[in-house]
Amino acid sequence: MSSTRIAIAGLGAIGRAVARRLTDGMPGLSLACIATGNAEKARDWLKAQNIDCPVVELDEFPDYADIAIECAPAALIENICRPMLSAGKQVMVLSCGALLPRPELVDLAKAHGGRIIVPTGALLGLDAVAAAAEGTIHSVKMTTRKPPKGLHGAPYLVANNISVEGLNAAKLVFSGTAREAAAGFPANVNVAAALSLAGIGPDRTMIDIWADPEVTRNCHSIEVNSDSARFTLSIENIPSENPKTGKNVALSVIASLRKMHAPLAVGT
Repeated sequence: MSSTRIAIAGLGAIGRAVARRLTDGMPGLSLACIATGNAEKARDWLKAQNIDCPVVELDEFPDYADIAIECAPAALIENICRPMLSAGKQVMVLSCGALLPRPELVDLAKAHGGRIIVPTGALLGLDAVAAAAEGTIHSVKMTTRKPPKGLHGAPYLVANNISVEGLNAAKLVFSGTAREAAAGFPANVNVAAALSLAGIGPDRTMIDIWADPEVTRNCHSIEVNSDSARFTLSIENIPSENPKTGKNVALSVIASLRKMHAPLAVGT
Protein backbone atom coordinates (compact mmCIF):
# COMPACT_ATOMS: atom_id res chain seq x y z
CA MET A 1 0.00 0.00 0.00
CA SER A 2 1.38 3.40 -0.97
CA SER A 3 1.53 5.91 1.87
CA THR A 4 -0.37 9.20 1.82
CA ARG A 5 1.82 11.88 3.40
CA ILE A 6 0.03 14.17 5.85
CA ALA A 7 0.99 17.74 6.78
CA ILE A 8 -0.57 19.42 9.80
CA ALA A 9 -1.00 23.19 9.94
CA GLY A 10 -1.38 24.22 13.57
CA LEU A 11 -0.43 22.33 16.71
CA GLY A 12 -3.27 23.14 19.05
CA ALA A 13 -5.68 20.62 20.56
CA ILE A 14 -6.75 19.21 17.19
CA GLY A 15 -3.32 19.19 15.54
CA ARG A 16 -1.74 17.42 18.50
CA ALA A 17 -4.45 14.76 18.62
CA VAL A 18 -4.08 14.04 14.88
CA ALA A 19 -0.27 13.99 15.10
CA ARG A 20 -0.37 11.47 17.96
CA ARG A 21 -2.77 9.17 16.12
CA LEU A 22 -0.75 9.28 12.90
CA THR A 23 2.40 8.48 14.85
CA ASP A 24 0.70 5.57 16.59
CA GLY A 25 0.11 4.16 13.12
CA MET A 26 -2.72 4.37 10.59
CA PRO A 27 -2.60 2.10 7.51
CA GLY A 28 -1.53 3.94 4.38
CA LEU A 29 -0.92 7.24 6.18
CA SER A 30 2.20 8.93 7.51
CA LEU A 31 2.92 12.21 9.28
CA ALA A 32 5.15 14.18 6.93
CA CYS A 33 5.56 17.63 8.49
CA ILE A 34 4.07 20.29 10.72
CA ALA A 35 3.81 24.08 10.46
CA THR A 36 2.96 26.26 13.43
CA GLY A 37 3.33 29.80 14.65
CA ASN A 38 5.88 28.83 17.30
CA ALA A 39 8.38 26.45 15.73
CA GLU A 40 10.55 26.12 18.84
CA LYS A 41 7.59 25.21 21.03
CA ALA A 42 6.43 22.71 18.40
CA ARG A 43 9.84 21.02 18.28
CA ASP A 44 9.86 20.74 22.08
CA TRP A 45 6.42 19.12 22.05
CA LEU A 46 7.35 16.71 19.25
CA LYS A 47 10.50 15.70 21.12
CA ALA A 48 8.51 15.12 24.32
CA GLN A 49 6.09 12.93 22.37
CA ASN A 50 8.88 11.01 20.62
CA ILE A 51 7.55 12.14 17.24
CA ASP A 52 10.17 12.47 14.52
CA CYS A 53 8.72 15.07 12.18
CA PRO A 54 10.15 18.24 10.58
CA VAL A 55 8.69 21.66 11.38
CA VAL A 56 8.48 23.65 8.15
CA GLU A 57 6.89 26.75 6.64
CA LEU A 58 3.42 26.58 5.11
CA ASP A 59 4.68 27.24 1.59
CA GLU A 60 6.90 24.15 1.89
CA PHE A 61 3.97 21.77 2.40
CA PRO A 62 3.75 20.66 -1.26
CA ASP A 63 7.38 19.44 -1.08
CA TYR A 64 6.55 17.13 1.83
CA ALA A 65 2.90 16.14 1.71
CA ASP A 66 -0.03 14.93 -0.36
CA ILE A 67 -2.69 16.38 1.93
CA ALA A 68 -2.60 19.19 4.49
CA ILE A 69 -4.86 19.29 7.53
CA GLU A 70 -5.83 22.85 8.46
CA CYS A 71 -6.01 23.10 12.26
CA ALA A 72 -5.07 26.76 12.44
CA PRO A 73 -6.78 30.15 12.88
CA ALA A 74 -9.18 30.92 10.03
CA ALA A 75 -7.10 33.94 9.00
CA LEU A 76 -4.37 31.58 7.74
CA ILE A 77 -6.57 29.58 5.40
CA GLU A 78 -5.20 31.11 2.18
CA ASN A 79 -1.59 30.61 3.29
CA ILE A 80 -2.37 26.96 3.90
CA CYS A 81 -4.58 26.27 0.90
CA ARG A 82 -2.94 28.15 -1.96
CA PRO A 83 0.42 26.33 -2.08
CA MET A 84 -1.19 22.89 -1.85
CA LEU A 85 -4.04 23.55 -4.27
CA SER A 86 -1.72 25.19 -6.80
CA ALA A 87 0.33 21.99 -6.70
CA GLY A 88 -2.77 19.90 -7.39
CA LYS A 89 -2.88 18.52 -3.86
CA GLN A 90 -5.51 18.26 -1.15
CA VAL A 91 -6.40 20.32 1.92
CA MET A 92 -8.73 19.23 4.70
CA VAL A 93 -10.29 22.43 6.00
CA LEU A 94 -11.71 22.71 9.52
CA SER A 95 -12.17 26.49 9.45
CA CYS A 96 -14.67 26.01 6.66
CA GLY A 97 -16.45 29.25 7.50
CA ALA A 98 -13.43 30.97 5.98
CA LEU A 99 -14.24 29.30 2.65
CA LEU A 100 -17.53 31.16 2.28
CA PRO A 101 -16.01 34.55 1.36
CA ARG A 102 -13.23 32.87 -0.63
CA PRO A 103 -14.84 30.97 -3.53
CA GLU A 104 -11.64 31.57 -5.48
CA LEU A 105 -10.01 28.77 -3.46
CA VAL A 106 -12.49 26.30 -4.93
CA ASP A 107 -11.72 27.73 -8.38
CA LEU A 108 -8.00 27.28 -7.69
CA ALA A 109 -8.54 23.65 -6.74
CA LYS A 110 -10.55 23.06 -9.91
CA ALA A 111 -7.95 24.73 -12.12
CA HIS A 112 -5.04 22.65 -10.80
CA GLY A 113 -6.70 19.34 -9.99
CA GLY A 114 -6.55 19.96 -6.26
CA ARG A 115 -9.27 19.21 -3.75
CA ILE A 116 -10.74 20.80 -0.62
CA ILE A 117 -12.21 18.37 1.90
CA VAL A 118 -14.53 19.51 4.70
CA PRO A 119 -14.90 16.79 7.34
CA THR A 120 -18.04 16.38 9.43
CA GLY A 121 -16.21 17.90 12.38
CA ALA A 122 -18.35 18.69 15.40
CA LEU A 123 -21.61 18.13 13.53
CA LEU A 124 -23.52 15.06 12.44
CA GLY A 125 -25.83 14.08 9.65
CA LEU A 126 -24.06 15.84 6.79
CA ASP A 127 -24.57 12.68 4.73
CA ALA A 128 -28.32 13.02 5.18
CA VAL A 129 -28.25 16.73 4.34
CA ALA A 130 -26.11 16.15 1.23
CA ALA A 131 -28.47 13.39 0.11
CA ALA A 132 -31.50 15.63 0.60
CA ALA A 133 -29.75 18.33 -1.43
CA GLU A 134 -29.77 16.01 -4.45
CA GLY A 135 -33.52 16.65 -4.35
CA THR A 136 -35.06 19.86 -3.03
CA ILE A 137 -34.44 21.20 0.46
CA HIS A 138 -37.04 23.71 1.58
CA SER A 139 -35.40 24.91 4.77
CA VAL A 140 -32.50 24.29 7.17
CA LYS A 141 -32.44 25.73 10.68
CA MET A 142 -29.68 25.20 13.22
CA THR A 143 -29.62 26.11 16.89
CA THR A 144 -26.31 26.19 18.77
CA ARG A 145 -25.93 26.43 22.53
CA LYS A 146 -22.49 26.86 24.03
CA PRO A 147 -21.06 27.61 27.46
CA PRO A 148 -20.41 31.37 27.52
CA LYS A 149 -16.62 30.90 27.66
CA GLY A 150 -16.83 29.06 24.33
CA LEU A 151 -18.12 32.25 22.68
CA HIS A 152 -16.00 34.79 24.52
CA GLY A 153 -14.16 37.19 22.22
CA ALA A 154 -16.13 36.39 19.07
CA PRO A 155 -15.91 39.37 16.65
CA TYR A 156 -19.69 39.68 16.40
CA LEU A 157 -20.03 39.99 20.18
CA VAL A 158 -17.20 42.52 20.37
CA ALA A 159 -18.55 44.62 17.48
CA ASN A 160 -22.05 44.68 18.95
CA ASN A 161 -20.94 45.13 22.56
CA ILE A 162 -22.66 41.91 23.65
CA SER A 163 -21.39 40.51 26.92
CA VAL A 164 -21.59 36.84 27.89
CA GLU A 165 -19.94 37.37 31.27
CA GLY A 166 -21.78 36.41 34.44
CA LEU A 167 -24.89 35.02 32.76
CA ASN A 168 -27.38 33.19 34.96
CA ALA A 169 -29.78 32.36 32.12
CA ALA A 170 -29.46 31.47 28.44
CA LYS A 171 -28.97 34.46 26.13
CA LEU A 172 -29.64 34.58 22.40
CA VAL A 173 -26.57 36.35 21.01
CA PHE A 174 -27.11 35.87 17.28
CA SER A 175 -29.84 35.00 14.79
CA GLY A 176 -29.18 35.07 11.07
CA THR A 177 -27.65 33.24 8.13
CA ALA A 178 -24.77 30.81 8.17
CA ARG A 179 -22.73 33.28 6.12
CA GLU A 180 -23.24 36.00 8.73
CA ALA A 181 -22.50 33.57 11.55
CA ALA A 182 -19.27 32.38 9.94
CA ALA A 183 -18.06 35.98 9.64
CA GLY A 184 -19.08 36.92 13.17
CA PHE A 185 -17.97 33.75 14.95
CA PRO A 186 -15.01 32.42 12.91
CA ALA A 187 -13.69 30.17 15.70
CA ASN A 188 -17.05 29.03 17.05
CA VAL A 189 -19.55 27.92 14.42
CA ASN A 190 -17.74 26.31 11.52
CA VAL A 191 -20.44 23.69 11.93
CA ALA A 192 -22.92 26.16 10.40
CA ALA A 193 -20.68 26.68 7.37
CA ALA A 194 -20.25 22.92 6.89
CA LEU A 195 -24.01 22.44 7.14
CA SER A 196 -24.61 25.16 4.55
CA LEU A 197 -22.05 23.72 2.14
CA ALA A 198 -23.67 20.29 2.40
CA GLY A 199 -27.16 21.66 1.88
CA ILE A 200 -28.76 24.82 0.49
CA GLY A 201 -25.92 27.30 0.86
CA PRO A 202 -24.85 29.91 3.41
CA ASP A 203 -27.54 32.47 2.60
CA ARG A 204 -30.53 30.14 3.11
CA THR A 205 -29.17 28.16 6.08
CA MET A 206 -30.35 29.86 9.26
CA ILE A 207 -28.76 29.69 12.71
CA ASP A 208 -29.47 30.86 16.24
CA ILE A 209 -26.57 31.02 18.70
CA TRP A 210 -27.15 30.94 22.45
CA ALA A 211 -24.72 31.52 25.28
CA ASP A 212 -26.05 29.17 27.93
CA PRO A 213 -24.50 28.90 31.40
CA GLU A 214 -26.54 25.75 32.06
CA VAL A 215 -24.74 23.68 29.41
CA THR A 216 -21.29 22.18 29.74
CA ARG A 217 -21.13 20.89 26.17
CA ASN A 218 -21.30 22.48 22.73
CA CYS A 219 -24.86 21.62 21.67
CA HIS A 220 -26.16 21.72 18.10
CA SER A 221 -29.59 20.85 16.75
CA ILE A 222 -30.60 20.88 13.09
CA GLU A 223 -34.05 20.85 11.49
CA VAL A 224 -34.23 20.00 7.79
CA ASN A 225 -37.36 20.01 5.64
CA SER A 226 -37.03 18.63 2.12
CA ASP A 227 -39.03 16.86 -0.55
CA SER A 228 -37.40 13.54 0.38
CA ALA A 229 -37.35 13.70 4.17
CA ARG A 230 -38.00 15.82 7.21
CA PHE A 231 -35.51 15.22 9.99
CA THR A 232 -34.10 16.65 13.20
CA LEU A 233 -30.55 16.02 14.38
CA SER A 234 -28.95 16.91 17.70
CA ILE A 235 -25.51 16.46 19.21
CA GLU A 236 -23.76 17.48 22.43
CA ASN A 237 -20.00 17.73 21.99
CA ILE A 238 -17.63 17.61 24.95
CA PRO A 239 -15.23 20.57 24.64
CA SER A 240 -11.55 19.83 24.12
CA GLU A 241 -8.83 21.65 26.06
CA ASN A 242 -9.82 24.55 23.78
CA PRO A 243 -13.39 25.41 24.91
CA LYS A 244 -14.26 26.67 21.43
CA THR A 245 -13.65 23.22 19.91
CA GLY A 246 -15.24 19.86 20.66
CA LYS A 247 -13.22 16.68 21.15
CA ASN A 248 -15.12 15.12 18.27
CA VAL A 249 -13.50 17.47 15.73
CA ALA A 250 -10.09 15.79 15.92
CA LEU A 251 -11.73 12.37 15.84
CA SER A 252 -13.66 13.38 12.72
CA VAL A 253 -10.39 14.31 11.00
CA ILE A 254 -8.87 10.97 11.98
CA ALA A 255 -11.95 9.07 10.74
CA SER A 256 -11.84 10.94 7.41
CA LEU A 257 -8.16 10.14 6.98
CA ARG A 258 -8.69 6.48 7.87
CA LYS A 259 -11.43 6.18 5.24
CA MET A 260 -8.97 7.20 2.51
CA HIS A 261 -7.31 3.77 2.55
CA ALA A 262 -9.97 1.65 4.25
CA PRO A 263 -11.09 -1.58 2.53
CA LEU A 264 -14.62 -0.70 3.67
CA ALA A 265 -15.79 2.93 3.64
CA VAL A 266 -19.14 3.70 5.27
CA GLY A 267 -20.99 6.91 4.45
CA THR A 268 -21.14 9.09 1.37
